[in-house]
Amino acid sequence: MKKFGKLLAATALMGLMAGSAYAKTLVYCSEGSPEGFDVAPYTAGTTFDASSKPLYNRLVEFKRGTSQVQPGLAESWEVSEDGLEYTFNLRKGVKFHTTSFFTPTRDFNADDVLFSFNRQRLADHAWYEYVPGISWEYFNGMSMPDLIKDIEKVDDYTVKFVLNRPEAPMIANLAMDFASILSAEYAQQLEEAGTKELLNQEPVGTGPFQFVAYQKDAVIRYAAHADYWNGKQPIDDLVFAITTDAAVRAQKLKAGECHVAPYPNPADIESLAADENLVMMEQEGLNVGYLAYNTQIAPFDNAKVRKALNMAINKQAILDAVFQGAGQAAKNPIPPTMWSYNNAIEDDPYDPEAAKAMLEAEGVSDLSMEIWAMPVQRPYNPNARRMAEVIQADFAKIGVDVQIVSYEWGEYLARSSELDRKGAVLLGWTGDNGDPDNFLAVLLGCDGVGGSNRAQWCNDEFQALIEEAKVTSDQAERTKLYEEAQVVFKREAPWATIAHSVVFMPMSKKVQGYVMDPLGGHWFDGVDLAE
Repeated sequence: MKKFGKLLAATALMGLMAGSAYAKTLVYCSEGSPEGFDVAPYTAGTTFDASSKPLYNRLVEFKRGTSQVQPGLAESWEVSEDGLEYTFNLRKGVKFHTTSFFTPTRDFNADDVLFSFNRQRLADHAWYEYVPGISWEYFNGMSMPDLIKDIEKVDDYTVKFVLNRPEAPMIANLAMDFASILSAEYAQQLEEAGTKELLNQEPVGTGPFQFVAYQKDAVIRYAAHADYWNGKQPIDDLVFAITTDAAVRAQKLKAGECHVAPYPNPADIESLAADENLVMMEQEGLNVGYLAYNTQIAPFDNAKVRKALNMAINKQAILDAVFQGAGQAAKNPIPPTMWSYNNAIEDDPYDPEAAKAMLEAEGVSDLSMEIWAMPVQRPYNPNARRMAEVIQADFAKIGVDVQIVSYEWGEYLARSSELDRKGAVLLGWTGDNGDPDNFLAVLLGCDGVGGSNRAQWCNDEFQALIEEAKVTSDQAERTKLYEEAQVVFKREAPWATIAHSVVFMPMSKKVQGYVMDPLGGHWFDGVDLAE
């Protein structure tokens, strides 16, 4: 990322906190740098918090604090009786951001919708590969290229999505981050200037805040969008102070250097909750943390080998050491708070001796492997390095030698998607829309191989079940299909399911109107600061 405008040094943050008589500035101590500011190529919550949440809108939005869909850039919509046509009536008078690098000449309209989706959908689109190596992980992982037959501009304020088949979670899917709407006019300006890459570095949207400046690994500055269609925000300036160390985030919060600090270390939760100047919010997380094997590389292409490794993992030791009571062992790839969770499934027992015998029966001995540990805290894994160390010790007991490796967050995500990735990767997921398809299809479906499916696992039986569930409108029938899919998952063991966590959110008592997102995002529209 390049440096834009006048950037803030870390030492200036205290001055920002103080503000002035004319401006309110909220400082959020974020846990990492975004991969970019164009939303659609990425899957990381860190990136979404810095891009889709403040900068963009979608046709439909989730009501804050829920997975309930409400109008966004579309005021209303109609669905045909056969479920194959979705017609969206667009909101008029919506303004794009006016920045130092772009001045819009028109309001949001249907052209922006077509641009935002067709660049992900059509391989011959001018923006399909606008920077080297770009991929549309969500769009492809959710089978959107096969699902969407066409997107029609009926008129400037009416857009019709025509599908090849019914899709039960279609509306909820369009509220997700990848479906954010960008400016077609701005893209045309960049294309004419030969600077397409700036779409990912100098963003323009319709959202509640607009981009001001970014210094990688240090700070992002936003200003309230004065002409926001849903009203100007109570705060004038929003600052992301990028602080990768959870202990340092806690210190900054206690010292008043930031107002909100996500993903506290479990060991710090008690002291933060006891601080009279802070508030500690918490909720059950719609998440799962896992260890994904690369099922295309021997011996991890053998389900019995994967099962043996799963049986060697002491999940209770991980819960004690990493989550410190703020989590529960995971047996399924979806959390227990989600509909269709199959509670009848029995988890793999912790049995090192049986695990060792199973490996020997499969002819596996002197196995050496890598375990990848994330460099950032996530709600489903507050300390990946410590988790990897526990698993490393567990695997040593069955004669498996483990090397722990890691990379910078953006590189970690990119490398972990590669088909020839060595070893197993620690990752996880927080639900995007409250639908099981968002876990099972995106993370484990065949279309996600080489992208969001880090296990590189494509199972015909599993795939048939989730595809049938997608086209079934009756939730009871969908539930049965997803329950069967979880049985297949457990039998084939492409992951070691580790834990579901409780999510904690400490913040200053000055913060007003903040609502925790069950889908794991951090939103600052509607948030105010007490004087």
